[in-house]
This record gives sequence, C-alpha cells and structure tokens, in this order.
Amino acid sequence: MNTLLLEPHNGVLHITLNRPQSRNAMSLQMVSELQAVLADVAGDNQVRALVISGAGGHFSAGGDVKDMSNASAQGASALRDLNRAFGTLLQTIEALPQVVIVVLQGAVLGGGFGLACASDIAIADHQAQFGLPEASLGLLPAQIAPFVVKRIGLTQARRLALTAARFDGVEAERLGLVHFVERDSQALAERLDEVLGQVLRCAPGANARTKALLLASGEQPLGLLLDQAAQWFAEAATGEEGVEGTRAFVQKRKPRWVG
Repeated sequence: MNTLLLEPHNGVLHITLNRPQSRNAMSLQMVSELQAVLADVAGDNQVRALVISGAGGHFSAGGDVKDMSNASAQGASALRDLNRAFGTLLQTIEALPQVVIVVLQGAVLGGGFGLACASDIAIADHQAQFGLPEASLGLLPAQIAPFVVKRIGLTQARRLALTAARFDGVEAERLGLVHFVERDSQALAERLDEVLGQVLRCAPGANARTKALLLASGEQPLGLLLDQAAQWFAEAATGEEGVEGTRAFVQKRKPRWVG
C-alpha cells in the first residue's frame, strides 16, 4: 500500500490514511487501496473491527485536487467516474460487517467528513475542524450528501452544505456527527481502547447482523423488516454464537469470542 498504513492487532485492523503532505487528501489511488483492503476484510472472521485515522495530525482534507484536475482534462465522464468511485467506497464502508471506528483529528473536510458519516462510531479531538467546503469552491458534495443527511438530518445538512461553515469537535458532538470528544491524544487513545473493549465483548456474527438490521430500518417497509428480523433472531438464537452466549451466561463466564 502506497497511501495506507495497515496494522492488525488482536482482531482489530488499524488503517492510517498516509498522505500527510496533502493532509491525507483522498486520491484515486487511496480510494482504490481502501477498496482492496475492505474487500479482503469483509470475509475475514478474524477481523472484528476497523479503526481508521490519519497521519500527520489530520484525518482527511477531502478529495485530491490533482486527481480532479487530471480527470477534468479528460472530460465530464472521467470526472463522473472519479466522483462515483468515492461514493462506492462510502457504501462499502457503511455496509461492512465489521464495526468501523474513526478517530478524527485536524482537517475533517469534504470527503473526510463523508467518511466519518459512513462510520459506526466516531471519536474526535475537540479542536478537529469539520466542514463541507464544496459549494464555496463551486462544487457539490455529490457522493457524501446522502451519508451526511443520514447522519445528522436534513435540516443541519442543508445549513452546513449551503454555508460551507467550519466547526469544531464540540459542535460535531452536538450535531450527532461524532459520539465522543476528547481534549488530547492520550484521551483519544484511552477512549478508543474503551470502545474497542466494548465492541469485542459482542459476538462478531451478531454484530454484523445487528448492523445490517439497523441500516435496513430506514429502507424497508416495517412489516418486511420485522419478518426479516424475526428470521435472523431465530438463526442467531439457534446458532453457535447464541448457544455459546447463553451457556456462558448460565455458567457465569466470558463467551469464547471475548479474549
């Protein structure tokens, strides 16, 4: 990987966006490398969670201007394909069976903002700078808009997208964009350890199905969703994890998936 640093540790894959010279702007190469990693991880039962952060004190400043310029020189179709590739990445991240955690510092702008919205759990530094600058550049937050609306609601998304306003981690927590805000790097690390400990106490298969159920809740008719949920519940209760979890509870011990 030329744009990512990968570090697997105790069932967690730590992914660092590694283009610090550009505040981790998301080039087409970075998007492609992330897609390749996620494709490998999706079917790996040994990976329970992913943690995505950025090198050099920034999460991501958004799309790569050089890539946009090169695509523009090739015409509208090239720009469309470049833009849509990032939307596909966000779809992949959101639907990943593992829990996706982002640690947000410095610039969290444009595409970086969208990536944060596609995560399951977001932890931010109080001084992180969030924003949707696209309209101030004559552009649109084309691929990230649906994920932003899903995360913080249409009213706030409209305000932020139509003003290109910047705001910090404290405001991001108030908006519901992030779940935890910390004051320094040590506190960020401690919070991440706490969250990972909570995630790893949950059965991986149950987490994957729960995530799919929650994501489907805004898309499927209620009756069909509840029918599907009942089927998944029965499968979970009679499956290995359900049997093991119940047995561990009765025997007052940790289930096998907890280290």
